[in-house]
Amino acid sequence: MGGAVVDEGPTGIKAVSVFFKELIREFGIGYSDTAWISSILLAMLYGTGPLCSVCVNRFGCRPIMLAGGLLASLGMVSASFCGSIIQLYLTTGVITGLGLALNFQPSLIMLNRYFNKRRPMANGLAAAGSPVFLCALSPLGQLLQDHYGWRGGFLILGGLLLNCCVCAALMRPLEAPKPGSRPGPQRPSRRLLDLSVFRDRGFVIYAVAASIMVLGLFVPPVFVVSYAKDLGVPDTQAAFLLTILGFIDIFARPTAGFITGLKKVRPYSVYLFSFAMFFNGFTDLTGSTASDYGGLVVFCIFFGISYGMVGALQFEVLMAIVGTHKFSSAIGLVLLLEAVAVLIGPPSGGKLLDATHVYQYVFLLAGAEVVTSSFVLVLGNFFCIGRRPKAAAEEEEHHKPPPDADVRVDSREVEHFLKAEPEKNGEVVHTPETSV
Repeated sequence: MGGAVVDEGPTGIKAVSVFFKELIREFGIGYSDTAWISSILLAMLYGTGPLCSVCVNRFGCRPIMLAGGLLASLGMVSASFCGSIIQLYLTTGVITGLGLALNFQPSLIMLNRYFNKRRPMANGLAAAGSPVFLCALSPLGQLLQDHYGWRGGFLILGGLLLNCCVCAALMRPLEAPKPGSRPGPQRPSRRLLDLSVFRDRGFVIYAVAASIMVLGLFVPPVFVVSYAKDLGVPDTQAAFLLTILGFIDIFARPTAGFITGLKKVRPYSVYLFSFAMFFNGFTDLTGSTASDYGGLVVFCIFFGISYGMVGALQFEVLMAIVGTHKFSSAIGLVLLLEAVAVLIGPPSGGKLLDATHVYQYVFLLAGAEVVTSSFVLVLGNFFCIGRRPKAAAEEEEHHKPPPDADVRVDSREVEHFLKAEPEKNGEVVHTPETSV
């Protein structure tokens, strides 16, 4: 359901990075200046997390995603008419970033509401939408740049982003009818932003580790195309590196979700996530030794595997830590904390590159940051919150229906439910959390 929009912000950033060389030539700027486009876009994606949480809890997922799709498209279309890098910061960074944020977070929240028992697999499959589009957008971006320039490319990408509105139309609140159920007392309305998650040690440790991780997580995809071009690789071949990364990522995410969903593995998803972070950081460290196109291809293969594991597990682990009811607030607060790190990561890599003109140092710095985050998460979980690995199993047990109630809903029942009249089975829930 959310595959087309889950993790779309990082996907868009990797696709836009194809245009960086052209922007550097046209505006006479450095690598750090173009890297600010990625950082501002990511900062909006992450920093507006609490705002998105409040909007979703107040108005529901579907209208917020519709507004986000329009904003994302407007930002890219406006960017095609920009005459300075500052204007690109405002259009591509701020406006498009806000639009993607209004799509990114609601899609994760809705996914969490639709699934419980098979949620890890659902997360993996939904997250696979990101590399699918990356495989297409990276060569498409290069093709658009060759034929229409960066301005024409941005204009066409802005039109493609309108498809987010189509995805938003599918985010229909769903509450399966329960045979013989009687109206019970209404639950108290949910807070627009629940700050009580900070009392959970598991959440605090996760937030700190995730913030350190994003310092370096998005740096290699931003610079790998420019790295290849600097080695003398033709532009088309350089852009193909992101396609390789995305293709591997397509299979890594569902596979990681399937493994995490196994009964004996799911209680230890936090440790599996820590391994994924370590694997990603170690890949960056070894990738710094690449000196030709073949070496970068090998790097992209292993980076795609590790990045796919991180993408499939990061929000599944957060759901397991805080539970379903606090997730909409927790994800907004985590994204806000990560926004600060996002503003530092790619620009610091660009500054380092401008000062040294050595791409290896950029990859070493990114790898060290991601490896550090893996140790923070695994050691914090082991020594401070050893009780938390059981959270997923406890939540699943808590939401298990009573044995005398037949509430199984197969695909035909869901289809019938979606087509039926609302008054016959109460599919529209008029609460601040789900009303459309």
